[in-house]
Amino acid sequence: MRRYALRDDQWERIEQLLPGKAADVGVTARDNRLFVEAVLYRYRAGIPWRDLPERFGDFRVVHTRHMRWSRKGVWERVFNVLSKDADNEYAMIDSTIVRAHQHSAGAKASPKKPNASGDRKAD
Repeated sequence: MRRYALRDDQWERIEQLLPGKAADVGVTARDNRLFVEAVLYRYRAGIPWRDLPERFGDFRVVHTRHMRWSRKGVWERVFNVLSKDADNEYAMIDSTIVRAHQHSAGAKASPKKPNASGDRKAD
């Protein structure tokens, strides 16, 4: 199995939610699974569309199809169905609970306090 590929059980859960099946009106999709894996690969790897591996085909075609599905609400429909049966495969952490050092937020160091003679303390 490839790193970002869908397992068979994952594919079976979403296969019937996608357009382009033989029973649908219009053009039958060439390979919905390869397309979905291309989109997953792109988002999981955090790469631009143009950096998709060649095995997924022309990145412009994949991007155009992705945008079409987005406008039609296909991704939202898939997400809504899958989110009803969440398995916590991925967990999100709210960053507001993560404590960080004050300087990581851009805080400035406090000014040096004068010593007893009135001179600023040396570092």
